[in-house]
This record gives sequence, structure tokens and C-alpha cells, in this order.
Amino acid sequence: MVLLGIAPHKDTHTVVVVDQAGRQLDQRTVPARTLEHGRLVGWAWTHWPERLWAVEDCRHVSGRLERDLLAAGERVVRVPPRLMAGARRGLRAPGKSDPIDALAVARAALREPDLPSAGHDQASWEVKLLVDHREQLIAERTRTINRLRWHLHQLDPDLEQATRRLPGPGLDHLTTSLAQAADASSVVQVRICQAQVTAIKILTDQISELEGQLRRRVARLAPSLLGLPGCGPLTAAKLLAETAGVARFRSEACFASHAGVAPVPVSSGRTDRHRLSRGGNRQLNAALHRIAITQLRLPGPGQAYYQRRRAQGDGSGAAIRALKRRIARAVYQRLRVALPPADTLPTAAP
Repeated sequence: MVLLGIAPHKDTHTVVVVDQAGRQLDQRTVPARTLEHGRLVGWAWTHWPERLWAVEDCRHVSGRLERDLLAAGERVVRVPPRLMAGARRGLRAPGKSDPIDALAVARAALREPDLPSAGHDQASWEVKLLVDHREQLIAERTRTINRLRWHLHQLDPDLEQATRRLPGPGLDHLTTSLAQAADASSVVQVRICQAQVTAIKILTDQISELEGQLRRRVARLAPSLLGLPGCGPLTAAKLLAETAGVARFRSEACFASHAGVAPVPVSSGRTDRHRLSRGGNRQLNAALHRIAITQLRLPGPGQAYYQRRRAQGDGSGAAIRALKRRIARAVYQRLRVALPPADTLPTAAP
């Protein structure tokens, strides 16, 4: 049994092979292309019949590599970058390079046998693509609106004041107002404003279309999430996208730790002292926080739980953190209910 540690990059991937004692056996660097990934699997299959791949958890550059390895029937685990620091310090070779990083990945995986597995989850991957694309379009629309407001202020401060709540129905009125405001001294600036208004309309239409797609996908993939008080379609889509397959978590406690809502003990002599966790997936944490804040405004179990914690002596922040931990449990259970049958689950490392 060998372990192949991989340091992924945009253009190349470096692989270092180690045995169970952590001794380096071989290394190779290949281009980050699907064809080369297939050759890499063939090379590993020829030399080491029993193997496990450990990939540094940088999914913006390792996603295609993981999918290609899993499609070939390989077992793959993900190594968080923070675990590599200790392994790198223990190496004799100083400095930092791709082979050093790949060796650190492999040795970190040997030291931590319960690392999260990589697995095919095409549905959640597509949801994540749509969620991220929508957020990027919103950011671009916000930047365009900010630039437009500066131009409008230079043209007419009253015109800028009337468009504080863009985008909205005021876009059509703004188009008419710009046509009336044009004169010989401001024709260029008016044309720029008109182009920006058109861009905002296009971006708004695209964002609305993406929201419709996300609603339909969430209703199909995890309808039980929509029954959770405070969880709308867009928040449910964020939960699906950032969870990336709930089957990879052994328990709801592991899911809560991944989301950064599990309390962190701070005393070795007492078991009742905890602090706020600042780790975990912050996007997932933010989605749970939105649900918690919404539940505080609605009469129901969430609000009653919060008030009960406050009555027991918890501060507002501690009570909200306890509520988020409770919501994480409910989200995990509802995602488990939405899992497909066992014989249709994606191939994943054990």
C-alpha cells in the first residue's frame, strides 16, 4: 500500500509516492490536463496495485484532477493546507517547492487517517457553479451601479438622489431622464450613463434567470430544506453548494465542525467552557447565520430556543451560536433525507 501525495497547480501537478513509513519512493510532474491525468493513473497502476491518492485541498485548481481520478476508479482524500505546515517543518530539505509540498501532503495524509474523501457529486457541483456565478454577477452589477451614481451626481445631484435604490423600476425612468438631461457639454457622460443603465438591466435579467434555475434545482434535490423555517431557495442552494455532498460527513457533529458552528473547548480542567469557532467553511457558516437571524424574527421553535438560552444566562451571541449549532443538526438531517439510494451514490474514497 502506497500513498501518492499531490501538490496541484493551474498548469502542472506534482506527485510524490511514499510507503507506509513515509519514505519517498518516486516522484513525477505532469501537465494539468485530462489526458495526462489518465497517463498518471496508468503509471501508478503499473507500479503500485494498492494505492491511495492524497490531494491538497485547493479545489479551484484540483477539481478536474479529482474528477478524473475518481472516474478511473481511484480512491482520493483531501488534505487541508494547514495540515501540511507541520509535515513540511519536519522535512530535512529546507525551503518550499512542488516536490516538498507533495511530500508534505503525503505524510500529512499518513498522519491523519480520517481525512475527508473526494467524491463525484455532479448535482451539488452544478449548484455551486450557479451560486458562484450569480454572486459574481451581483458584485459586477453593484460596481456598475456605483460608477453610474458618480456620473449621475456630476450630471445632476437630484438625479443621483432619485436612484439610491437601483436596480428596480427606476431604471426605465432614469433612461428617460438621461435623454432629457443631455446637452452639448454632457453628451459623452450621458452616453456613458446610458450604457451603464443597459448593462445593469442585462445583469439583472441574468441574475433573475439564475435565481429561477436555483429554485428549480433546490426543489428537486432537497425539498426538505425549504421546509426549514428561515431557509429560502437561495440559502438552500448555498447550503447544497458548500456542503458538496452530505454523505462525506460521518455524523452531524462532523458537519457542524466543518461549518464552524461546533463549540471549541477552552479549558482542560472544565467541560463547560467553550469559545467561538473561527474556522470551518465561512460560506456555510454565513448561510446558517442567515437562517438563525430569520428564525429570531419569526415565532416558532428557533425563537423559543433562543429565548430559553437567554433565560438560562447565555448572552445574545452565545445564544445565537447555540441556535446555529441546532440549525446545523436540522440541516444535516434534512440533507441526509434527500440523499439518493445507496446504489446510486457517487464513487468516493472510504
